[in-house]
Amino acid sequence: MNPAPLVCTLAFSALTGCSSLLPQTKETSGPAGGGWQSYKDAENTFAAIAPGKTTEQELAALQLDPQSNPNVTVLPRHELLQRFIINQSVTMADLDDGVRECLEARERCRALEVNQTATQKKRTGNAALDMAKVYRETHTSGWRFCGLLLVKDGVVVYKLTSGQPGIHEIAEDSDVLGPLQMLSAKLKLDLNGITGGGSGDSQPASSPSAPPVAAIGRK
Repeated sequence: MNPAPLVCTLAFSALTGCSSLLPQTKETSGPAGGGWQSYKDAENTFAAIAPGKTTEQELAALQLDPQSNPNVTVLPRHELLQRFIINQSVTMADLDDGVRECLEARERCRALEVNQTATQKKRTGNAALDMAKVYRETHTSGWRFCGLLLVKDGVVVYKLTSGQPGIHEIAEDSDVLGPLQMLSAKLKLDLNGITGGGSGDSQPASSPSAPPVAAIGRK
């Protein structure tokens, strides 16, 4: 394989330093074509939920049905207990009215946890150094929303929200030996091609046989 095209590409990228050549990825949890488009959308949806009034049917209209939205999870009762009664010093009397009603109702109440994350990863910097694996810088941005709904007898009795409106993370990865490792791998492939090539029918040349030794007898 002729390495000239790769060398030319790296040289051109080094001159331009064009980060638009680098890959970008986007990840969003939830149903295909659905879900919230921003953290503000999630806040507005939960703002429309009124404990003591909003029904399960209305939650379904808001796309908060665990049957159709993979972002919604049904929590078991023991996990709900662990979240609110964190130690022995916390009693049922210390809990919010809606939480206490739900726990006391047992099977008549269910907990719905909502989690949605939307992130976008983008590699920035010098394209040549990135492709040669010498230095890579990845920026991750997005948001994360969490919500909890307690539904007793088909009506919401409690809601709680949390989350991270703005995610911004930077990951740096450097490896000065990256180009040498790439070159070493290429040379190994080339050498394997050379040593493994040739016709399979050829046989190693046989060494010339020694001339027969004539027996010499006495007269």
